[in-house]
Amino acid sequence: MPHDKAPPLCKRIFDLVVSLVLIVLLSPLLLVIALLVYFVHGSPVIFRQQRPGFQGKPFICYKFRTMVDRRDEKGQLLPDEQRLTRLGRILRSTSLDELPELINVLRGEMSLVGPRPLLMQYLDRYTPEQARRHEVLPGITGWAQVNGRNSLSWEDKFRLDVWYVDHWSFWLDLKILALTIIKVIRREGISQEGFATAEEFMGSGKKENGESEVNP
Repeated sequence: MPHDKAPPLCKRIFDLVVSLVLIVLLSPLLLVIALLVYFVHGSPVIFRQQRPGFQGKPFICYKFRTMVDRRDEKGQLLPDEQRLTRLGRILRSTSLDELPELINVLRGEMSLVGPRPLLMQYLDRYTPEQARRHEVLPGITGWAQVNGRNSLSWEDKFRLDVWYVDHWSFWLDLKILALTIIKVIRREGISQEGFATAEEFMGSGKKENGESEVNP
């Protein structure tokens, strides 16, 4: 796939058709999830966060909320594991919290398959090779997600992301989508050991126990 260019037309058409069909077919499920999130987590139902997309350009990523807004006496948000609800764990383990990202796919900000959109602050922490993950649109699922997801180290995730950039094909996308269904059914790699989701990426060779509502 050429670097730093728009996605091939066949990939874009496939994304549009599949995401639109899924939104229509899953609309009853989306409504039920939205109501559950509203009654358990309150308003807003959708978690919105700025993420880096193609070439690192920011966009607003949509997900169902999986956490409540609990804070300590100083007004600081509590750690993820203290804010992640039972409903939130179910949504994450089944990847149902990701369904609103189909809107991002329709808008052309994401693809069905590609490196996961992470946090804006990570941009300055990547090595030049790791930053190549932004040479394609971010995806709802990706090569790293079907090869370990959060059980992988950040370095391994980024290595797999760059491999995808260099080896993209339409058939590879179909394979990843098929493997994603299997992984979701088996609920594999949902969280990193010792974390509600995954530890914050501080740069290769650096670690910190900070967390935020990011589910790579």
